[in-house]
Amino acid sequence: MTQEQWTVVDHYFNDLLVPPDPALDAALQTSATAGLPPHNVSPTQGKLLLLLAQIQRARTILEIGTLGGYSTIWLARALPNDGRLITLEANPKHAEVAHTNFAHAGLSDIVDLRLGQALSTLPQIAAEGHTFDLIFIDADKPNNPDYFRWALKLSRRGSLIIADNVVRNGAVIDATSSDPSVQGVRRFNELLASEPRVCATAIQTVGSKGYDGFAIAIVTADQ
Repeated sequence: MTQEQWTVVDHYFNDLLVPPDPALDAALQTSATAGLPPHNVSPTQGKLLLLLAQIQRARTILEIGTLGGYSTIWLARALPNDGRLITLEANPKHAEVAHTNFAHAGLSDIVDLRLGQALSTLPQIAAEGHTFDLIFIDADKPNNPDYFRWALKLSRRGSLIIADNVVRNGAVIDATSSDPSVQGVRRFNELLASEPRVCATAIQTVGSKGYDGFAIAIVTADQ
């Protein structure tokens, strides 16, 4: 199996199950034109997020890491008309592009983008009394353990927590890695395994985005 084959298979499923969408396609193009890093989830992964949010019947969603807002659009589309999504982005340029993409997708009234370092923004969100049905963690990996701790504080029994990029092209198994992202993901995975308030698993993925994976946890107890 090769990256080329994984990508071809992804295109096959995209063509069958993820039809062209003007707003999503424009979000990718706008992000690329602005020079944002190509770290968006793939179309099939985006649709997976939408399906998980729909299965969860989510009314409130927190996203840690906006980038250009591609995954945000997928998640926001799963919400009812009175739903709310808060997304956190540290980079002003990324936030500006995301605002443009949300407006183009007709989601500006549903999506609340908070600009700033997430570890500074999350205490403010907690102080506002928010609780979320679904939390998607997809930001700087060294801080994943802290993001998970905040996700627990901002969740309830039955909330779903999803974390992206937990395989790191297989490097996650290297306990001696000097990569801060690998070590951050390893600490996150260890917290996930030891936390009695969640039931969790992780799955490996291959595709146009390479070799990586998701961790998925459901909160089984109140705080």
